[in-house]
Amino acid sequence: MPEASTIVVSGVVIRDHAGRLLTVRKRGTQRFMLPGGKPEPGESDIEAAVRECAEEIGLTVADNALLRWGRFRCAAANEDGFDLVATVFEHDRVDPIITPAAEIAEIRWLDVEVRPLPDDLAPLLVDHVVPALRATADS
Repeated sequence: MPEASTIVVSGVVIRDHAGRLLTVRKRGTQRFMLPGGKPEPGESDIEAAVRECAEEIGLTVADNALLRWGRFRCAAANEDGFDLVATVFEHDRVDPIITPAAEIAEIRWLDVEVRPLPDDLAPLLVDHVVPALRATADS
Protein backbone atom coordinates (compact mmCIF):
# COMPACT_ATOMS: atom_id res chain seq x y z
CA MET A 1 0.00 0.00 0.00
CA PRO A 2 1.45 3.42 -0.92
CA GLU A 3 2.32 5.89 1.81
CA ALA A 4 -0.04 8.82 2.46
CA SER A 5 2.46 11.22 0.82
CA THR A 6 2.61 9.13 -2.38
CA ILE A 7 0.49 9.66 -5.46
CA VAL A 8 0.02 6.60 -7.69
CA VAL A 9 -0.59 7.16 -11.41
CA SER A 10 -0.39 5.52 -14.81
CA GLY A 11 1.24 7.38 -17.70
CA VAL A 12 1.55 6.68 -21.41
CA VAL A 13 4.48 7.42 -23.69
CA ILE A 14 3.05 8.37 -27.08
CA ARG A 15 5.36 9.40 -29.91
CA ASP A 16 4.63 10.58 -33.40
CA HIS A 17 6.39 9.28 -36.52
CA ALA A 18 9.09 11.94 -36.06
CA GLY A 19 9.82 10.49 -32.61
CA ARG A 20 8.47 13.47 -30.70
CA LEU A 21 6.90 12.78 -27.30
CA LEU A 22 3.35 13.87 -26.52
CA THR A 23 3.19 15.92 -23.32
CA VAL A 24 0.16 17.50 -21.69
CA ARG A 25 -0.41 20.31 -19.19
CA LYS A 26 -3.42 20.14 -16.92
CA ARG A 27 -5.52 23.23 -16.20
CA GLY A 28 -4.19 25.30 -13.31
CA THR A 29 -0.70 23.76 -13.50
CA GLN A 30 2.59 24.80 -15.07
CA ARG A 31 4.34 21.49 -15.81
CA PHE A 32 4.00 19.26 -18.85
CA MET A 33 3.71 15.52 -18.24
CA LEU A 34 2.62 12.29 -19.85
CA PRO A 35 -1.05 11.70 -20.54
CA GLY A 36 -2.43 9.64 -17.68
CA GLY A 37 -3.60 9.89 -14.14
CA LYS A 38 -4.75 8.22 -10.97
CA PRO A 39 -6.55 4.88 -11.12
CA GLU A 40 -10.14 4.82 -9.95
CA PRO A 41 -11.07 2.38 -7.15
CA GLY A 42 -10.73 -1.20 -8.38
CA GLU A 43 -9.05 -0.12 -11.62
CA SER A 44 -5.72 -1.66 -12.68
CA ASP A 45 -2.79 0.45 -13.81
CA ILE A 46 -3.36 -0.49 -17.46
CA GLU A 47 -7.11 0.19 -17.22
CA ALA A 48 -6.30 3.64 -15.83
CA ALA A 49 -3.89 4.30 -18.71
CA VAL A 50 -6.50 3.32 -21.31
CA ARG A 51 -9.26 5.39 -19.66
CA GLU A 52 -7.07 8.46 -19.18
CA CYS A 53 -5.94 8.45 -22.85
CA ALA A 54 -9.57 8.46 -23.94
CA GLU A 55 -10.62 11.14 -21.44
CA GLU A 56 -7.63 13.49 -21.72
CA ILE A 57 -6.66 13.35 -25.39
CA GLY A 58 -9.47 11.48 -27.15
CA LEU A 59 -7.21 8.57 -28.10
CA THR A 60 -8.79 5.12 -28.02
CA VAL A 61 -6.11 2.66 -26.94
CA ALA A 62 -6.54 -1.09 -26.50
CA ASP A 63 -4.79 -2.43 -23.43
CA ASN A 64 -3.00 -5.02 -25.58
CA ALA A 65 -1.50 -2.12 -27.58
CA LEU A 66 0.37 -0.86 -24.53
CA LEU A 67 3.87 -2.03 -23.63
CA ARG A 68 4.66 -1.79 -19.93
CA TRP A 69 7.92 0.11 -19.35
CA GLY A 70 8.00 -0.19 -15.60
CA ARG A 71 7.31 1.63 -12.37
CA PHE A 72 9.17 4.79 -11.42
CA ARG A 73 9.36 6.96 -8.30
CA CYS A 74 10.12 10.67 -8.34
CA ALA A 75 8.88 13.98 -6.98
CA ALA A 76 5.31 14.87 -7.92
CA ALA A 77 5.09 17.69 -10.44
CA ASN A 78 2.19 19.67 -9.01
CA GLU A 79 1.88 18.58 -5.38
CA ASP A 80 4.71 19.89 -3.21
CA GLY A 81 5.97 17.38 -0.65
CA PHE A 82 4.48 14.37 -2.45
CA ASP A 83 6.22 11.55 -4.27
CA LEU A 84 4.88 10.06 -7.45
CA VAL A 85 4.85 6.36 -8.22
CA ALA A 86 4.10 6.02 -11.91
CA THR A 87 3.50 2.91 -13.94
CA VAL A 88 4.53 3.90 -17.44
CA PHE A 89 3.35 2.29 -20.66
CA GLU A 90 4.34 2.94 -24.25
CA HIS A 91 1.93 3.11 -27.18
CA ASP A 92 2.95 2.54 -30.80
CA ARG A 93 3.97 5.61 -32.74
CA VAL A 94 0.93 7.46 -33.96
CA ASP A 95 0.06 10.57 -35.88
CA PRO A 96 -3.48 11.03 -34.65
CA ILE A 97 -5.13 14.33 -34.26
CA ILE A 98 -4.75 14.84 -30.55
CA THR A 99 -6.96 17.40 -28.90
CA PRO A 100 -6.97 18.40 -25.27
CA ALA A 101 -10.06 17.30 -23.36
CA ALA A 102 -11.22 16.97 -19.73
CA GLU A 103 -8.69 18.75 -17.49
CA ILE A 104 -6.02 19.14 -20.19
CA ALA A 105 -5.32 22.79 -21.02
CA GLU A 106 -2.55 22.28 -23.55
CA ILE A 107 -0.64 19.62 -25.47
CA ARG A 108 2.92 19.88 -26.76
CA TRP A 109 5.01 17.52 -28.87
CA LEU A 110 8.51 17.42 -27.42
CA ASP A 111 11.70 16.63 -29.32
CA VAL A 112 13.50 14.60 -26.62
CA GLU A 113 16.90 15.32 -28.18
CA VAL A 114 16.61 19.07 -27.54
CA ARG A 115 19.17 20.27 -25.04
CA PRO A 116 18.57 21.76 -22.63
CA LEU A 117 15.10 20.42 -22.05
CA PRO A 118 12.35 22.95 -21.38
CA ASP A 119 12.25 23.87 -17.70
CA ASP A 120 8.50 23.23 -17.45
CA LEU A 121 8.64 19.42 -17.61
CA ALA A 122 7.48 17.13 -14.81
CA PRO A 123 10.19 15.25 -12.88
CA LEU A 124 8.99 11.90 -14.28
CA LEU A 125 9.85 13.13 -17.79
CA VAL A 126 13.19 14.66 -16.83
CA ASP A 127 14.39 11.90 -14.51
CA HIS A 128 13.08 8.77 -16.25
CA VAL A 129 11.20 9.03 -19.55
CA VAL A 130 13.43 11.34 -21.60
CA PRO A 131 16.67 9.59 -20.52
CA ALA A 132 15.14 6.22 -21.48
CA LEU A 133 14.04 7.53 -24.89
CA ARG A 134 17.47 9.04 -25.51
CA ALA A 135 19.18 5.79 -24.53
CA THR A 136 16.94 3.86 -26.93
CA ALA A 137 17.77 6.29 -29.76
CA ASP A 138 21.51 5.91 -29.03
CA SER A 139 21.48 2.11 -29.16
